[in-house]
Amino acid sequence: MSFHFPDHFRFADNHEYASLEKDQVRVGISAFAVDQLGDIVFVDLPEVGDSLKKGDGFGSVESVKAVEEIYAPITGQVVARNESVLSSPEDLQNDPHGAGWLLLIKPAKLDELKELMDVETYSSKISAS
Repeated sequence: MSFHFPDHFRFADNHEYASLEKDQVRVGISAFAVDQLGDIVFVDLPEVGDSLKKGDGFGSVESVKAVEEIYAPITGQVVARNESVLSSPEDLQNDPHGAGWLLLIKPAKLDELKELMDVETYSSKISAS
C-alpha cells in the first residue's frame, strides 16, 4: 500500500508527525500508523497547558487490535488539542493528516524539527518495514 504525506511534514521514529504552522507545531500520527492500527475506538490526549518533552509519551490511541502510546516529536507546551478526535476517533481514522490532528504545541526548541525525518526518509523507512 502506498501513502502520500504532505511535503512539509517531519516524522519521528514512532510515526508521529510534526508540521510547523506559523509559531506552533501541529502534531498527529501518520496515515501509515493509522493503517497499521486498524479501527480506532479511543484516543487519550494531554490537557491544554501541559508541557511535553521530546520522546516522552503524552497519550494513547486504542484500536480493536492494540493500545499504542503516542510520543512527543518535539518539546513544548500544549496550546490546543483536537477535541473532535476525543469524541469521534473516526476523524483520526479517516483523515490523520487533516481533521484527525491531535495537538498544537508551542515549541520550546524549534531546532528539534530538524532532527525529525523528512518525507522521503520516512517513506523509505516504512517501505522497508
